[in-house]
Amino acid sequence: MTPLAWDKARVAAYEAGAAHPVDAVEVPLAEADGATLAGPLLSRTDLPPFPTSSIDGWATRGPAPWRIVGRVLAGATAGPLTEDGTCVEIATGAMVPDGTEQIVRVEESSRTDDGRVTGSARPAREWRDQGDEARAGEELFPAGTPVTPGLIGLAASCGYDTLVVRRPTAAILVFGDELLGSGLPGDGRVRDALGPILPAWLRRLSAEATRVVRVEDTLEAHVKAIRTALDSGADLVCTTGGTMHGPVDHLHPALRELGAEYVVNAVEVRPGFPMLLARVGRALIAGLPGNPQSAIVALLSLGVPAIAGLAGRSLPDLRTIRLAGDIPGRGGYTHLALVDGAGRPVSHVGSSMLRGLAGAVGFAVIPPGSVGAAGETAALVPLPLLDGERPRGANRETP
Repeated sequence: MTPLAWDKARVAAYEAGAAHPVDAVEVPLAEADGATLAGPLLSRTDLPPFPTSSIDGWATRGPAPWRIVGRVLAGATAGPLTEDGTCVEIATGAMVPDGTEQIVRVEESSRTDDGRVTGSARPAREWRDQGDEARAGEELFPAGTPVTPGLIGLAASCGYDTLVVRRPTAAILVFGDELLGSGLPGDGRVRDALGPILPAWLRRLSAEATRVVRVEDTLEAHVKAIRTALDSGADLVCTTGGTMHGPVDHLHPALRELGAEYVVNAVEVRPGFPMLLARVGRALIAGLPGNPQSAIVALLSLGVPAIAGLAGRSLPDLRTIRLAGDIPGRGGYTHLALVDGAGRPVSHVGSSMLRGLAGAVGFAVIPPGSVGAAGETAALVPLPLLDGERPRGANRETP
């Protein structure tokens, strides 16, 4: 299979995921954060469902002074104002009585000697009409929208207790007998850095990592581990290492034994060239190189679009960033170069290094046959960071 250009590989990975989106499930609101709406979010009621006071004050009818005929607190049903010259005390969020002509702020009112209320209302009406925010049956967000805390709050205000969502599940298989699961590296062995970080980033990409398993460097162990992950129902199996053809690189032979169909087999990108994506039945297998930075390039290049397709989202747009330093090209390959929030190329960016990655916001995209010059705008593949983690400098525009 011929290596694909990087941009074409992204599209192929997305289409592979979108061809078999994961099943929709109904979950409580508190468990929906980070998932994807499986259908449109429709308002189940007018929002607000009744006229609602925006202030503490007096709901009045007719000219001042007004005789007090009642009190309406939030949560109570308000009877109508039927006579001119009357008012009720009203709290913020309370139901506005039928017949109300204006609401006077409590701090802008006073009492007459006989206990009536007088004052002047502001020109703008001080309540929200029924349906100001939404009408019953109105589409608030379409299917494929990521579920955020804000969307959860909106759904709750509309009367939802649950949401129907898609959330792909992922299994992580770590190949390499040289990897240590704990302790200090040494004596020819290094720490496994990908096993601990991939579940966190997958969660931020709307996938749920269900298992992380370290696998012996034998063909039999590889086949067994992949088959077990598939049998567990994982929608995506992420493997780390073994994507080349060395003496202990067993991924390709294992895929052949499992009858896998390649979607992408190597990508014209540096770093991360020997990445792959394959399909077994409805499940996808993302082969990430063993070098940590190369593995993250593969996750962002193939894993992110595949997960978006599985979840029913659109292909993620790239962002843009203005480069603050020159970035070399990589000949006929796309160069994904780590940059910080100000667009500066970072140091310590070898394919086996994580120091530069830890201080970056993403990878600037330098197309084949070109270089990135300081002052130019480049496409940016963002790292899946939380908003509070993202240094300033990158924006969300689509190139």
